[in-house]
Amino acid sequence: MKEWLIAVRPWSFPASAMPVVATLGYLFARHDDANWLNGIWALLNIIVFHAAGNTWSDYFDYRRRVDANDTYGARTLTSGMFAPKEILRLSVGLLAAAIVAGVGLWLRTGAPLLCIGLGGLACSVLYPFLKYRAFGDFVIFTAYALLPTVGTVYAATLQLDWSVLCLAVPVGLITVAILHCNNTRDMRTDRRARIRTVAMNIGARASVALYCAEIILPFFWISGCVAVGMLPAWNLIAWAAFFPALKNARKAVCFIKDGSAAIADLDEATAKLQLMFSLSLSASFIVSGIMS
Repeated sequence: MKEWLIAVRPWSFPASAMPVVATLGYLFARHDDANWLNGIWALLNIIVFHAAGNTWSDYFDYRRRVDANDTYGARTLTSGMFAPKEILRLSVGLLAAAIVAGVGLWLRTGAPLLCIGLGGLACSVLYPFLKYRAFGDFVIFTAYALLPTVGTVYAATLQLDWSVLCLAVPVGLITVAILHCNNTRDMRTDRRARIRTVAMNIGARASVALYCAEIILPFFWISGCVAVGMLPAWNLIAWAAFFPALKNARKAVCFIKDGSAAIADLDEATAKLQLMFSLSLSASFIVSGIMS
């Protein structure tokens, strides 16, 4: 069981779960008639989709020799813990479970959720192909920010509330930062595998600057939305995660001088930042809903 848990990389689940958790907090503050069963259903389903996507990506990374004995990250295949066909079967099984659950949620809601679900499915299946061509950041922002926020609100209210996208930007940027710091760390081995990433295209210094922007900008975005009245003032509680973000930024800067080893665990630290930022944001919505 421990090995299977390693294979799906549960430490990465905040990347997909937290946009939905933040959206559930948003619903608590703004929609008294929300269907919480559908909301929790959407949360669990995106986690299963994420697990399927992790193993699907690992399989193709191994086949494409993006992952090797000298690369960082999951070593479920390069260490011989699993055979490629085992990871592929696990991925297909998880994907099938997510599709069945998604169909069930669609039948409880309506056609817009079907479109959102098909978009998420396409992102999961096409991710390896697009990632190797420097579109990975865009796919992650779409799959783990835009679609989950809009989809969760629709599943719970049967309404397309586009204002929830003001949450998709800050939460999504930190999620993209998880991938981007991975790609920054792995530029040498990715070049050897003959794939392209945004980090490779812009170079080391610009990659570090982009990572820092992705984890710092969300705090100012939230403040701006509060200032113009799009979000409640209680959302400023999310600034509680600012100092961990600064710590991650300082670690990222060390990459320029010390290389990949300096940011070997920055992806995990960024996932923890996502967890803290989004939970603070969700808690602030709950406080706002109670106080209003």
